Amino acid sequence: MAIRQRRPDDPAEIAEEYRRGVRYKQGMGVRGMYEQNRMNERFFAGDQWYGANCGSDRPLARYNVIKRIGDYKMAVIGGSPLTVRYTAEGVPNTLGDKEAVRLLRKTAAGGGYAAPDGGLPGNEEINLVMSALSDYFGVTAERVKFDDLKGRVLRDAYQSGTGLLYTYWDPQVRTGLYAGGRKGTPVTGDIVCETLEIENVYFGDPGLDDLQAQPYILIAQRKSVAEVREEARRNGAEPSELGRIRAEEAAPLAPAGETEEEQRTTVLTRFWKERDAQGNTAVLAVRVCGDAVVRRTWNTGIRLYPLAKFGWEPRRGCAYGDSEITYLIPNQIAINRMLTADVWSAMMTGMPLMLVNGDVVPGEVTNDPGQILRIYGSAEEAAGAVRYVAPPGGSPFEALIDSMIRHTLDQAGANEAALGDMQPNNTSAILALREAATLPLQPVQERFYSFCEDTARIWAEFWVMLYGDRQLKIEDESGTWYFPFRAERYRDLLISTRVDVGGSILWNETQTVQMLDKLLDKGVIDGIQYLQRLPKGAVAEREGLIRELQARQTAQDGETLPGGQAGTADTIPRARAQKRVQK
Repeated sequence: MAIRQRRPDDPAEIAEEYRRGVRYKQGMGVRGMYEQNRMNERFFAGDQWYGANCGSDRPLARYNVIKRIGDYKMAVIGGSPLTVRYTAEGVPNTLGDKEAVRLLRKTAAGGGYAAPDGGLPGNEEINLVMSALSDYFGVTAERVKFDDLKGRVLRDAYQSGTGLLYTYWDPQVRTGLYAGGRKGTPVTGDIVCETLEIENVYFGDPGLDDLQAQPYILIAQRKSVAEVREEARRNGAEPSELGRIRAEEAAPLAPAGETEEEQRTTVLTRFWKERDAQGNTAVLAVRVCGDAVVRRTWNTGIRLYPLAKFGWEPRRGCAYGDSEITYLIPNQIAINRMLTADVWSAMMTGMPLMLVNGDVVPGEVTNDPGQILRIYGSAEEAAGAVRYVAPPGGSPFEALIDSMIRHTLDQAGANEAALGDMQPNNTSAILALREAATLPLQPVQERFYSFCEDTARIWAEFWVMLYGDRQLKIEDESGTWYFPFRAERYRDLLISTRVDVGGSILWNETQTVQMLDKLLDKGVIDGIQYLQRLPKGAVAEREGLIRELQARQTAQDGETLPGGQAGTADTIPRARAQKRVQK
């Protein structure tokens, strides 16, 4: 009996891999990934009485502890500004090399640098290119709105345990560049990013945490049948192939707003790696829908999977992270139940049940203020015509509610100092307590920074593999300029990434200004350096003031320093600072 050769692009094999991934996720935990993540999202949003069937007779109160904890942690983890630095492994970058790169950047900003054409790139050229890519990361991050994407990934990770960012090449993106000048051919194509829900991504080995080591990755999407057929037609599918694209159900994937009348189907995109005889790695992909091929196997042109993963709380032997919300839900339910009972008790105390003698009070009785009741009978009968049922005095839940909310917040690391609920009587002590409260979040922060580094590495992979000859937009102290980049020269480099974290959110603008004032008074910095480091918006027309001070310093180039040495725009402020220190 011949053994059937397994093909990575066979629609039947891909469909079986998808069903296997669905079964694995359905078996995770008590409720399975799909139902648990839906519940986590509802509880975070505040829909915490969903499915309780409590009716509408009484107010269903809630105190959303989960969102308060999540918002605080996400703000701490993702609140600091990040910059990315690229380096090439095996290439030295000493102080002398950095000074040479600085001078080359000035030359390039002035248009006097040409990209080398032949031979292997030297250390100086490589360091210059890595410096340009570091700045170009900021330009690309602004274009794709990376800050917004980071926020979505953080939210997905907190709610479902895992956040994913997918980067792909879109040949239709306009760059504003032209090959051969403004009258030449427009240069199109660039990277695009979007976040993916972990419920729709399936790893070939669910027990392997390293995403780049996965044997394959599946991305499932729900699309309209007409859209999928149009995509298949653009990719050269035969009419018989188009006929096999039909509407189908997909319970795990169906979004909340999808109706039965919509003609939708599930599209699966499979990524996998292959090596050639020379050991070169390539990431291949194929798109299928049922037993139809939407796009035949193509080479993505890169050597890394185009996904970056951030796990909130990793699990041993599992590629999928764990969410804190899953284990906060029982506390949240208990708080909501007690709070509802407490509110109902207060309502019963303020508006108790009324007993009315219908023989003495024949008219309708309401709770309207100032209502006049007609009573028929003697004074004794009138005295007992209407009376209230005395409810139990007080609620037994008030102290327990406060205690449970406080302990839930404390155990989650969101105490009063961290949340800013303390009276600012001792600012230094409060800051110390806040910093201590953020220490348990350090491992989560490190995983988030690692996710950002993975994203930067994937972007660099697209740049060196798919950009070709292109001008990179750079924005620095010299202004906006374009760096000539020849991607093929740097494809064999082992590029590393490092995330540099900016000032903490605990260090506010007021403290920054106070520190700058002290440095200026002591002569450590001059007026230009002071203005350059002020928070944005602190001074109107700041750039104009800086230019005026620079022009004034340039006009004083003839001023002499102690000992008769001629002064320059760089040395004069330093000498003045030294004089102030001596005084």
